Amino acid sequence: MRALRFAAALYARRLDFMFHGYVRRDPMALLQLRPGRHDPYLMYERIRAGGDLVPTRLGNFVTPSHRVCNTVLRDRRFGVRAAELTGRATPDQQVDMSFLDRDPPDHTRLRRLAQPAFSPRRMADYAGRIEQRVGELLDAAAAKGSFDLVSEFAAPLPITVITDLLGVPDADADRFARHGATIGSALDGIRSLRHGARLKAASDELDDVFARLFVLRRREPADTESATDLVSRILTAEGDQIRSHELLPMCRLLLVAGFETTVNLIGNAVNALLDHPEQWAALRADPAGLAEAAVEETLRWDPPVQRTARCAVEEVELAGRTVRRGQFVVTLLAAANRDPEVYSHPDRFDIHRTPEADHLAFSSGIHYCVGAPLARLEAVIALRMLAERMPGLARAGTVRRRNAGIIRGPIHFPVTASRRVPAQTV
Repeated sequence: MRALRFAAALYARRLDFMFHGYVRRDPMALLQLRPGRHDPYLMYERIRAGGDLVPTRLGNFVTPSHRVCNTVLRDRRFGVRAAELTGRATPDQQVDMSFLDRDPPDHTRLRRLAQPAFSPRRMADYAGRIEQRVGELLDAAAAKGSFDLVSEFAAPLPITVITDLLGVPDADADRFARHGATIGSALDGIRSLRHGARLKAASDELDDVFARLFVLRRREPADTESATDLVSRILTAEGDQIRSHELLPMCRLLLVAGFETTVNLIGNAVNALLDHPEQWAALRADPAGLAEAAVEETLRWDPPVQRTARCAVEEVELAGRTVRRGQFVVTLLAAANRDPEVYSHPDRFDIHRTPEADHLAFSSGIHYCVGAPLARLEAVIALRMLAERMPGLARAGTVRRRNAGIIRGPIHFPVTASRRVPAQTV
């Protein structure tokens, strides 16, 4: 028995050595672990050194190239319904996310239903409400002196906006933020039974909120032409544009995607600005003129969504290689946004940058983020008013990032609020 235990221990040590040796040699594997989650950009450069389209150890491909990423995302020979071709889903299909994980014609049908809520005309309707909410949050933060930028500003803002848009009454911002973070973390795949249980609980609770709202709105429908209560408009399309079993996934997607992207965009923007005092000073000097540029540079330099994947639905010649039907191409959006073939000084955060190409932070092609106009509007107003009303904003502790690879952003960001700029930063 002792000899058996000794042999088992040796075998376990050998497996452990082989595993860590494999991980150290594979940047894609490191992206899933702490080093890659802390600084994925170092891993992206290691991948970039291998070329525009790099084979992975699992028999697929990964690309850090802006040109190749954009091609794959726009090419109808690549789709998102991988399970139908390979028998296995991508990690981001652990939860049904409506048209986000559908190919045409279902994608077209469902997206067309949501699209009007994010039109330019609707954005004009939302702007005043967003400014009012930002003002309320900054007033509360200023009264405290020190606050958490994420839980007390970056999260409550978009949660208020998207729940108002959907018509969710008495929304609990803290609870929705927790559930959104849990569902967002599942995009990397389920890591444990406990993680799976948290995901199911979060998804079930959100579904329960909407199921009760469906009952209410079927009995008391709201004005479907107003800027709010998208749920009522979705329900009127039931049986025509949307099937009954698609209602909950659609609303879940709009809710979670409607605030998760913006929460992390605002957090990443403020983090970058405070890391670059000269950029923060420039924004303070001209909030109205530079807030939009600061948002766009953040989306390029440190986007909230780092990567996505597509599956070839037929054989494709791409970047000098053959991608067979059923093979994945992982498009590293954040790496593409720092592609030196497209951007000058790509690793430099510069809100004065003259755009040389459209970044891919919101993807590209038919799956371009439907909520991008709203996320941009919220982030621009948030940064502008933050610079106007808290020019002395400073760190008050260590930033803690979320434990995820696909979604990147701070989960805890302590700061001090001040209307005065410290003398050494003036």
